Amino acid sequence: MLAEELPGDDEASRRQALRQALYVALTRAGKRVVLCYAGRGDQDRGVTPSPLAEEVRRALGADWEDRQEELFGPAETLHSTYRLLRDELLQGTMRAGGRLGELRFDTDLDVSHAVVRYLELLKLAGLIARPEGQSVAEGLRDVNSRILQAVTAEQREIFISSGLDDYLLDAERDMRRRAQAVAARDEPSLRPFLPIRGEGVVLSASDIDTYRTCPLKYKFARVFRIPQEPTIHQRFGILVHQVLERFHTQPGTPGTLAELLGLLDAGWRRGGFGDSEQERQLRGKAAAALIRYHERFQSEQSQPLWFERKFTFKLGPHLLRGRVDRVDRLPGGEYQLIDYKTGRPKSPAQLAEDVQLSLYAIGAREAWSLDASSQAYYYLLDDRKVTVAADGDDRSDWIREVASEVAEGILAQGFEPTPSLAACSVCDYRLACPAAER
Repeated sequence: MLAEELPGDDEASRRQALRQALYVALTRAGKRVVLCYAGRGDQDRGVTPSPLAEEVRRALGADWEDRQEELFGPAETLHSTYRLLRDELLQGTMRAGGRLGELRFDTDLDVSHAVVRYLELLKLAGLIARPEGQSVAEGLRDVNSRILQAVTAEQREIFISSGLDDYLLDAERDMRRRAQAVAARDEPSLRPFLPIRGEGVVLSASDIDTYRTCPLKYKFARVFRIPQEPTIHQRFGILVHQVLERFHTQPGTPGTLAELLGLLDAGWRRGGFGDSEQERQLRGKAAAALIRYHERFQSEQSQPLWFERKFTFKLGPHLLRGRVDRVDRLPGGEYQLIDYKTGRPKSPAQLAEDVQLSLYAIGAREAWSLDASSQAYYYLLDDRKVTVAADGDDRSDWIREVASEVAEGILAQGFEPTPSLAACSVCDYRLACPAAER
């Protein structure tokens, strides 16, 4: 019932803890509870149900219902997946709709994911109603071609990168292949939710950092998409980023200091910030940082070329993507990639393990044919720019290797936790994590 080891010094206390866990599951269920067990186990041995499940069965005066292998055939897969995605759509729509008013960069991406989930429901409904005798593979070709005629470019990318088709096609393949998938630790129920595109996965620098910090955190955040309540500091960072983006992209740039501070005032109101002591302090820090930023921007001899410029490039079968806050042409004609930060400056040790700037340099070279001579973190609150020289071949090879290892780990569904006090103490999922260091 539970993957993690239950607390207790002996078998009796562990059994009591398991009994309490079952009690919670039975009394907190919203609609119904299904107890089930596999009839055959490892090496095709017979399996008996849990004694606790047997107690429930006897108390209800019920009998176990025998389900044969056809439960997992193509038809049942379509219907069960439809029900699963229908429930996920309702929950996801509430999450996405509830976050529309938040100050975030990826609101459009949330909307596109919600739309694609609905399109996947349409796909399943079309497959269930396909002509008698038509295979799932043939039905998928017909349904996909019709749906793809009516989607945006971003929705098309998400729709195509979904692993749902592969999951449905697996149901038509022989039992041997499904047994091999289980033996290889594949989790078919998760595959439709992995960021798969073609034979690889879609990754960003943030995805790579999250997976390297803790694969289970990546699973919670990117696979299960458990919503995180943004902290006031996260909202503050997003606001400052958006103020600078609007300042640099508005007509008639470069703008005046008054215009820059006016954007801060407008964003502060829209962002829902209040009048607490902490918020007043942050407001003062933001204004001071933007004043210094404007002074530096006016005096620098470098020429800003692009702001919030996106890139995508292929790394083997995988797709890497990102967005660079600012690209400058330096007085000598070289290029510098700049990423804004509102947090604390990174230590030399952290910079040595940093993926983001190096990945941006590779992305600029692969996607824009632009070789940057340097990259920099611009710590806005400290008015400090930390410049990192261009990566050599060894560094680029290391970044590519790290990205490939993360991508392969996600494909293999390797989501084992790597707990540490430093990581767990600031993790949004520590209360739900069985391995959290407390």
